[in-house]
Amino acid sequence: MTRPELRRPARRGPHPRQPNEVLWLAIGLSVAGLCFTHATLAAGPLPQGGTYVAGTGTIASQGNGLVITQPGSTRGVIDWSSFSIGRNNSVTFDNGSGATLNRVTGGSPSAILGRLSATGSLYVINPQGIVVGPSGAITTGGRFVASTLDICNDAFMQGSGSLALSGSSNAAVINLGKISSSGGDVFLIARNDVINAGTVAAPNGTAELAAGEQVLLQDSAGSKQVFVQTGSQGTVINRGHINAAQVSLQAADGNVYALAGGGTRIRATGTANRDGHVWLVADGGRVEQYGKIAARNADGSGGTVDTQAAQLAFGKHAAVYAGQWNLLTPTFTIDDAAARTLQRSLNAGTSIDVTTTGANGATGDLGVASSLSWSGPASLTLAAYHDVSVATGTTIANSGAGNLTLRADAAGIDNGGSVINNGTIDWSRSTGVISALHDMTGGYVPGNILSNSTWSAPPDSGLMTQVTGYALVNTVSDLGAVGLYPSGNYALGRDIDATPQPGEFSPTVASFSGQFDGMGHTISHLWLSESLFGDIGYSGVVRNLNIEGSANLPESAAWAGFLADRNDGTIASVHSSGSVTSIGRFSTGGLVGLNYDGTITRSSSTADVSSDSLTGGLVGTNSFGVIRQSFASGDVTATHFQGAGGLVGYNFGVITQSYATGTVHVPPQCDTVNACGGGLVGGTSGTISQSFATGKIDQPSGPAGGPGGIADYNANYIASPPGTITNDVYWDTQTTGATVGVRTTILGANLGNAQGLTTMQMSTPSSFGPTYNFGPGGVWAMPVGATHPILQWQLAQ
Repeated sequence: MTRPELRRPARRGPHPRQPNEVLWLAIGLSVAGLCFTHATLAAGPLPQGGTYVAGTGTIASQGNGLVITQPGSTRGVIDWSSFSIGRNNSVTFDNGSGATLNRVTGGSPSAILGRLSATGSLYVINPQGIVVGPSGAITTGGRFVASTLDICNDAFMQGSGSLALSGSSNAAVINLGKISSSGGDVFLIARNDVINAGTVAAPNGTAELAAGEQVLLQDSAGSKQVFVQTGSQGTVINRGHINAAQVSLQAADGNVYALAGGGTRIRATGTANRDGHVWLVADGGRVEQYGKIAARNADGSGGTVDTQAAQLAFGKHAAVYAGQWNLLTPTFTIDDAAARTLQRSLNAGTSIDVTTTGANGATGDLGVASSLSWSGPASLTLAAYHDVSVATGTTIANSGAGNLTLRADAAGIDNGGSVINNGTIDWSRSTGVISALHDMTGGYVPGNILSNSTWSAPPDSGLMTQVTGYALVNTVSDLGAVGLYPSGNYALGRDIDATPQPGEFSPTVASFSGQFDGMGHTISHLWLSESLFGDIGYSGVVRNLNIEGSANLPESAAWAGFLADRNDGTIASVHSSGSVTSIGRFSTGGLVGLNYDGTITRSSSTADVSSDSLTGGLVGTNSFGVIRQSFASGDVTATHFQGAGGLVGYNFGVITQSYATGTVHVPPQCDTVNACGGGLVGGTSGTISQSFATGKIDQPSGPAGGPGGIADYNANYIASPPGTITNDVYWDTQTTGATVGVRTTILGANLGNAQGLTTMQMSTPSSFGPTYNFGPGGVWAMPVGATHPILQWQLAQ
């Protein structure tokens, strides 16, 4: 029987054999294909005919073994006529932290039944096949590579960059023993079959099994390193144990089998500089998972598992224990087996994202045909290239804090994708949220959704309801259409490049009273003559959005801001960058012109702001509004005597847990009558607490006493009692150039209780007193090397 006739039935049809049959048939056929002689499998052999063809070293017999010495941690290439190690024999490479490539030029496969070790890295290349027997043990200090594909000597000897492996051998690489690398990676590579039924360990690196005709091997400290460039319909099978910082099984257009067995067979543990990550990749083939996979980072947090295949199948014991499990496939139906696997993983705390791509002519639909329910905080996302549907009689339920996202048109290409619920979605015992996202030209059938009557929005989330249906905004045209129905609910389906045609401006929404969720996406290259959302009404919400570009706002409205002229609603986690310039407005801000009665939380602006009105890095005027956990870092320039602040031009309302770091430029005519600049606000008659400023105040001339590190003045215009600046408000006396916190007072107000700190003190958490919480779950953080605190939510960005 020729080798092509020995291919597994699973490669030709949709009905693979049972897991044990797959493994042992594969091993049997692969070993048979290696054509081992009885002598090869016996206890006697050692590598034969070794000659250095690049680099230098010595090969010496020592008892029942060989010792290869390669001085100076160099690199070398040895050609061998054969490379097998008997059960009682050993081969030792003393190559320092260098690397040795061993190429077998003879016609026999390699059988490692004894001990093979190296202080550095070791490569074994044999087109005839490699098997590590049950008694075989391989240990290296650096990388270990076993491959039937060959490597160019020159590229290997250069020792940097990428290594290309290629070959047409039909032989296999099989591990039935123990392979470990204490300081590097383990790579098992073949064109047809790669099988691990033993143990592979790389606690400080990656363990990767790959089948392909052309493979690229790269150096990376943070991700997988083997990439199959040309497939071969090969097969990767794991029935043994793989423990490494990261694990990858790739077969490109072939099949990947993660077979079952006792305990967790594939485990990624992460390191200090490498997250715990597992990849199962068979782009054009099939991934069958029967066992348990675990991924955890070195700090104990959950890692990531990525599964990508043309077809997915799950056994009765399949489960993923990780922080996140991503599944990518052309089209998918969650049947009983898949539902059990997903449910088991969700209950273990693994959040799951299932995405269909519509590749290879598939519909790209994602259907839920079997019920699944879980408890706890894990979230489930079902994102379809086209439609998402829940079948009649099917229930999706959570009791805990899990979120559910049903998204059509996952690629954001305006394909008319719909979300249709013909079953039941039960969140009556959950504090999580349900989001249904559909194309603007698609449909949304909510069906039977049970919500929690006691649900309340998480703080600073900007969420209004537990269950929300959104129309997707995928293009500039879609963005313009929002203005036709400004009270609707919308979500960005992707990043949008809003570059207008020459002589035109990007589209804007005159007023908005619905919900707009940017989903963390960015609208870039905006060129605005009006703010993006005009006025945000009392019921309006804009959240999770990044905007970038230029806003040049002429004298056509009272206020000017990149996101909105006026806000009476909620702005949460919105960030602007670029520039904002206005003429003839009352006040101008990098995000909002007038925060009249609204809330701005966890938002920021790095935009440079310039105007002839009240000017603030984030907000021009904060009237009766609240600004919290927000910051501005752009330069602020006031071209007239209205006053300027790094965060807010003038504050009537509440500012808390916020800061400003941008330079504030004020006109040289600033004096006791005309307003000057302040590091945080130009002036205030409201309340400022737990906030600080570090930006330079560029004030060429002015009244005695110099600029105010926090405010130019504290007034009693509206507030009763007068404006309050608490003693947990600080400014950097060195970077701002200010010697006082507030320059002057108006109408009986006081100077407040702001405190000046040096830059060294600003970089020390203990300088900020008891109200600043730098602990886990607190508001503030002090990264290593930082010269001032930042907000903890910034660390997640």
